[in-house]
Amino acid sequence: MSRAAVPGLPSRHPIGGLLPALYADDDFAQRFTAGLDTVLAPVFATLDNLPAYLDPRVAPLDFVAWLASWVGADDDPGWPAELRREAVVRAVELHRRRGTRRGLVERLWLTLGVNADVSGDGTAVWSRTAGADLPPEPTGEVVVRVWPGRDPEVDEGRVREVVRSLCPVHVSCRVEILPGPPADEGR
Repeated sequence: MSRAAVPGLPSRHPIGGLLPALYADDDFAQRFTAGLDTVLAPVFATLDNLPAYLDPRVAPLDFVAWLASWVGADDDPGWPAELRREAVVRAVELHRRRGTRRGLVERLWLTLGVNADVSGDGTAVWSRTAGADLPPEPTGEVVVRVWPGRDPEVDEGRVREVVRSLCPVHVSCRVEILPGPPADEGR
């Protein structure tokens, strides 16, 4: 990321006007401080607009990559700008839902534009009644069914990569790529 001088950018705080009266008519002092104004104008412009730099919806795209590193968001330079911005905006929310069905479905939609349905519970068993027999053992497998959404094609390798990164390590996750929504989905 590089913020450099912007040609013709005026300084909102010209140094020449702040000099004592003795230097107000000194041509050399005014030209010297004008050179400093050229160097400092981008700094002042950045500081004056700092809230906009910290908002990924309006920040310069190279700054969005830096913001993504702050919040641990995925940032792929190959993604469209709006998708990169949305990934940073929703990073905290997605981190909070990491390891859940909803988190996996939302992450697949956000980053790959695919619809998904997650079934299975990853071998979690419990009982609401103290001292009761445990429910039968679950299959221990989570099935992630994926079908096209924003794009007509599903990149199976990237889907498997996302699922592998988000499924808890003790859970077996199987991915199924479907040509369209499941019959019971009704979409």
